Amino acid sequence: MTMDLTTTYLGLKLRTPLVCSASPLSETLDGIRRMEDAGASAVVLSSLFEEQLARDRDDLISHLTANTNAFSEAQSFFPAIGSFHWGPESYLNHIRKAKAAAKIPIIASLNGTSLGGWTSYAKDIQNAGADALELNIYYIPTDPSVSGEHVEQTHVDILTAVRSVVSIPVAVKLAPFFSNMASMAKRLDDAGAGGLVLFNRFYQPDFDLEKLEVRPNLLLSTPQALRLPLHWTAVLSGRIKADLAATSGIHTAMDSLKLLMAGATTTMLCSALYKFGIEHIRVIEGELVRWMTEREYHSVAQLRGSMSQRNCADPSAFERQQYIRTLTTYKGL
Repeated sequence: MTMDLTTTYLGLKLRTPLVCSASPLSETLDGIRRMEDAGASAVVLSSLFEEQLARDRDDLISHLTANTNAFSEAQSFFPAIGSFHWGPESYLNHIRKAKAAAKIPIIASLNGTSLGGWTSYAKDIQNAGADALELNIYYIPTDPSVSGEHVEQTHVDILTAVRSVVSIPVAVKLAPFFSNMASMAKRLDDAGAGGLVLFNRFYQPDFDLEKLEVRPNLLLSTPQALRLPLHWTAVLSGRIKADLAATSGIHTAMDSLKLLMAGATTTMLCSALYKFGIEHIRVIEGELVRWMTEREYHSVAQLRGSMSQRNCADPSAFERQQYIRTLTTYKGL
C-alpha cells in the first residue's frame, strides 16, 4: 500500500508535511529549486522587514525631493534609475521568478511589529503571485508602561489590517510570550488567521567586551527547542480552526512525527538544513515512511493529533499533573 504523506496547510494541498521555513536559503532561485528537488512540499521565502519598506520609501522621497528648488529644466538632477535600492520591488520580482521556477507553493513573509502603512504591501505580494503570506510578528516590548493587552491587540490589529487587503491565506508566526498563549491563539484564530506558526525564536543579543557594544548572536536551534512548539501544538490542536505549523528544533523524522501526533499540520525545517544540508529533507521523508510503515500507519492524517490534549477535559489540570510528576520523579545524575 502506498503511504499517503499528504497534508493541507492554509488551504494548500502539500505532498508531505515537510516545509522549508523562512531563511536565506530561499533568497536564490537555485536554493528554492534544490529544496523542491530534495522533497520540500512548500517554501517560505525569507522575510521582508517593516523597516526595509520604511527605508525604501524614505530613500525614494529623499531622492525625488533633493533638487526641488533647482532650475526646473535641469533634468539631469532627477535620480537615475537604480541609484537607490528597490528592496520591496526586488522582493516582488523574486516571488514572480520563484513561482515560475518551482511547482511547489511559495509562501511570502512579512516581518513587522507595529500597525502602519507597511501592511498594505501585502496586496502587492498577493499580486506578485504568492500562494500565501506568513505574517511574522516579532514584537518584544521593553517599555514598562505598555500593557499586555496593548501587545495582544497590536497582534490582532496587524493581522486584521493585512486580511483586509488580501484574499490569499495568512498565517501568523508569533512568539510564545503571552500571559495566556491559548487565549492569544484563539483571538488570532477569530481574527481570520489561516494558520499559526509556533514559534518565533527569541534571538538574544550578546555583549562584545572588547568593543563594548551589543552584537547579534544567532545560534541554530537544537532538538531541545522542540519542546515548546510540541507543548503548545498539543494544547491548541482541535481547539482552534487555524492550521498549526510547528517550527524550531525539528532535525529528524522523529521530531516531525512527535509534532504531527501533537496535531501539527506541517513541520518546518531550517537549522537542520544548515547543519546537514538541503538533501536532509529527503532523509527525513524516508525515515517518516519507514517508521509509519513499521507501525502500520497508512497516512499522516491517521496519526495527526493522536497525542494532543483535545480529549482531556481539563488541560490545565493535566499540565499541573505532569509538572508535579516531572519534579518528583527526577533523580539527578
